[in-house]
Amino acid sequence: MHTHRFQKRVRYGETDQMGYLYYGNYAQYYEIGRAEMIRDLGLTYAAMESGHGILMPVMSLNQRFVRPALYDQLLTIQTTLRRMPGKTITFHHEIFNEKNKLVNGGSVKLCFVEVKTGKTVACPAYLRETLQPFFS
Repeated sequence: MHTHRFQKRVRYGETDQMGYLYYGNYAQYYEIGRAEMIRDLGLTYAAMESGHGILMPVMSLNQRFVRPALYDQLLTIQTTLRRMPGKTITFHHEIFNEKNKLVNGGSVKLCFVEVKTGKTVACPAYLRETLQPFFS
């Protein structure tokens, strides 16, 4: 299992009329968590696309809302890989407020698509090798 944490402050433009983080923005926070986890592993989505010819489209998104995140709160986006990826990869996300209370949780399942063919492929070897130490 591998867990990564990243902090993000709720900006005014991300809130609704009530001053709550707009519900549609949570998916973007999940993406931030995924991208920063990948970056922390020494990879980037851009390098995976251009250098390795692999895209990772979203197959499904699930989320639950526990309590509101408010304007100007510093949130912690916790992203966890519970299983070694195979044909798909599932990121589990939990977002916590400044009091370490759960605000939102969910998961995003992605697959791997080869740019050249547009076909799904198994998790690339370089990604499996990078993740292997966390699953030994």
